[in-house]
Amino acid sequence: MSLLDLVKPKDLSQIARLQWLAREVVDGVTSGRHRSPRKGFSAEFREHRPYVPGDELKNLDWKAFAKSDRLYTREFDEDTNLQCMMLVDQSGSMHYQGERSGGRSKHEYAQIVAASLAYLLLSQQDSVGVVTFDHRPRTIVPARGRPSHLNAILTALAKPSSKRPTDVGDTVRAVAPKLRRRGLIVLLTDAMSDVESLRRALAYLRSQKHEVMLFQVLDPDEIDFPFSGRLQVQDLENQRPDKMLDAGLFRDRYLQAFRLHQKSVRDACHQHQVDFVQATTDLPAADLLHHYVSGRRRRA
Repeated sequence: MSLLDLVKPKDLSQIARLQWLAREVVDGVTSGRHRSPRKGFSAEFREHRPYVPGDELKNLDWKAFAKSDRLYTREFDEDTNLQCMMLVDQSGSMHYQGERSGGRSKHEYAQIVAASLAYLLLSQQDSVGVVTFDHRPRTIVPARGRPSHLNAILTALAKPSSKRPTDVGDTVRAVAPKLRRRGLIVLLTDAMSDVESLRRALAYLRSQKHEVMLFQVLDPDEIDFPFSGRLQVQDLENQRPDKMLDAGLFRDRYLQAFRLHQKSVRDACHQHQVDFVQATTDLPAADLLHHYVSGRRRRA
């Protein structure tokens, strides 16, 4: 089943209803377009400066050249909007699919949330890009604001995943230099990896003045461990042999370790003022985004 099959028009229409709330998701990002101190290429002229090799020829002022016999480039004030880069985990652990997930793996659920956010933001003329990753970036689609850019994002999201281990820290270090403008970073991952690596990644993004949201995508089975009897356990990332264990004896140890892990993830987000959202695959994506944005609006 392709991603385009998973994201139904009805789902997108539900997401579209959130448009009037979406601008309030990120503190400090104003509604609509606003004047930027950076220089860009909008319609409002700012000043001339001498031409240097590599400047866009279309911005040369030929009238000024005719008068002075010197080349000048016209500079403009840039009308800016929100720029969002989504980092989507496609590692092996994201392919877990329990019986309560509606037939969707965590990876598929993250795809749907990312596609819905892209649809929402592009419809508001915001710029959106996407990075798929496991232990390193796999596909990077730069942020663009054209409605047709949705096709490029969906194509990147739909590419087969490697099912390898996750390393959020290495991914952020590789991608961060490409994020030349402050914006919104949306991280969609199960966060089932080294928490210290995640903490360092969040700290770096916040030090660069990005707003950061972490959607932790989990299957309900990972939260309450509903299994009993003899259980065959498969390693989804490291190709290790399957193991047999007694679910009843293992359950308490697992739940204790899971609670400690979750506390560490939440503490890392709180420490660096990162919005944390726990998303379970049994909750429709439209409901997830509605609950989050509505809650953020109430807290504002």
